[in-house]
Amino acid sequence: MYRSHLRVLFLLLLSAATFPLSGCLFRTRALDRQFSDRPLKTATQQELIEYVNTQAVKIQSMQATVDLDASSVDLKNGRATDYKEIRGYVLARKPAMLRMKGLLPLVRNTAFDMVSDGQDFKVWIPPQNKFFLGSNIADNYQPDKRLENLRPQYIYDALLMPEIGSDDAVRENGYETVLDAKRHRVEQPNYSLLVIRRGPQGAYLSRKIDFSRIDLLPYRQRIYDQQGNVVTDVHYHDYKDFGGTTFPNTIEIERPRENYDITLNMVKLEINKALTDDQFVLEQPPGADLVRLDQPNTSEVRTTDSQSK
Repeated sequence: MYRSHLRVLFLLLLSAATFPLSGCLFRTRALDRQFSDRPLKTATQQELIEYVNTQAVKIQSMQATVDLDASSVDLKNGRATDYKEIRGYVLARKPAMLRMKGLLPLVRNTAFDMVSDGQDFKVWIPPQNKFFLGSNIADNYQPDKRLENLRPQYIYDALLMPEIGSDDAVRENGYETVLDAKRHRVEQPNYSLLVIRRGPQGAYLSRKIDFSRIDLLPYRQRIYDQQGNVVTDVHYHDYKDFGGTTFPNTIEIERPRENYDITLNMVKLEINKALTDDQFVLEQPPGADLVRLDQPNTSEVRTTDSQSK
């Protein structure tokens, strides 16, 4: 009996001694990451690939009236220039035709007019009286001349997401940061398709397409060069039904290397409207300075329209 009492007393003393210790070793704290509790949809890797490919086949052309905002950053001088309320008109037709025209605010004069056939492009800038000719294939990046780095093909690739086709693709399960009902930043699971392409130097990441787990629609597409750099970063917002086709109402296009971005807000959009070849014709206006961006050993060559003939 005596030993039994001693044993009980020992256990009580041991418990009392360990309570303060356990209070130091174990404590609760708030999570640094907060997670969304919204219901999520699921999809297989093949289902995501099929969505991209189906949309790419379904949309063969588009004609849009847009409100266009753009900004350009001059890192050297620490300045940013914003262009607001530009009314724009966009024509796109597969396999690679694009025309985009912008009007200056208030006066509605042409700010720019550009066309591309996937190989070559032309850009007319009336306020500067310049008419640019260049190749979409050649990389003629000029860090001190942001205007000359603009390419219609960048707009086309963002608007009409191409098929994955014969490229390899793998699914990644990750997270995106979203706002909850109280406007708090929370983490929410997402899907990503990593599109792998083979080039002269071997396989490389060509594109990364992020899908929301709320509706399984793409909300971001990053396009890479063969050195692994993001050359175009596109965000897709506010999907709507346009004549039976689901399409983003707002598209944000960022070019990190050139430090400019363009936002297109759809005012009117017609999918698969017949577009003729002459709608993609842009001729050099009389008296305009012709700027050839692809001349060997020169970054820029100017001639008048009479000299170019």
